[in-house]
Formats: sequence, C-alpha cells, structure tokens
Amino acid sequence: MAEPATTRNDGDVTAFLAAVADPGRRADAEAACALMTEATGEQPVMWGSAIIGFGQYHYRYRTGREGDWPAVGLSPRKQALTLYVSAGFEAYQDLLSRLGPHTTGKSCLYLKRLADVDLSVLKELVTEGFRHLNGRTVVSGDQ
Repeated sequence: MAEPATTRNDGDVTAFLAAVADPGRRADAEAACALMTEATGEQPVMWGSAIIGFGQYHYRYRTGREGDWPAVGLSPRKQALTLYVSAGFEAYQDLLSRLGPHTTGKSCLYLKRLADVDLSVLKELVTEGFRHLNGRTVVSGDQ
C-alpha cells in the first residue's frame, strides 16, 4: 500500500507563508495562521508542501488504509484561503450561518477574503473542529 503523499514534516511555516505571491492572500493566510494558533494552542506545522496543520488525528479505513492528518489546517490556495476542518461541517451549521461569505466542501472551508467573515465565529469553528478530532483515532468504513 502506498504511503500518503501529504505527511507532517519540518518545513518552515514562516517561509511558506512569506512565499505566497499575492499580498492579500499572504496577509489573510498569516492572520488565519495566527488565529488558528490561538484557537488550538498548537504551533503550526507543515504537512506536505502546501498545508499548515494544527494537531493531528489518526484515521483507519476498513480497507486497511490508515494514516495521520491535521485536526485542522489551512492552505493559501490561489482561488481561496482554504481551511481544513477534518470533522466536517454537519455539526456546525449554526456557526456557518453566522460566519459570512464562504463555501464548503466535505471538510474544506473556502474564504475569498478574511475581512469578509466574522473572525470570532471563525475562531469558534476552528476551536470546535480541533477539539472534536485532535489526538483521536477515527475508524471508518467509508473508503
């Protein structure tokens, strides 16, 4: 079985953020990283070459595939600042309704501009998502 491509590593988070070409996206990513550091109490760590993670959990699928992933994370993607809330959003509909403009995927929160959202709601969402998964092992038959 192949090893996961995105793993925790000792990459330089500060250098990664400084290299974000768009100044607005860079500023948003730096602010989001600071917010997530405060919300989780964890220091940011690189996962792969483009994800900054906070904490981690272990996943195990019925197929035997398993690995580790950040409990919450972020990536300053070209189209949007992407926050990873690995617990998903089903339990957080109230928070999402108060957040401001965003879109979601299964466990991705996409923000065009950090200034457009309520940062206190974002911090609460990150805190809750982190508490839900950090340090846990999740067993699933989904994949």
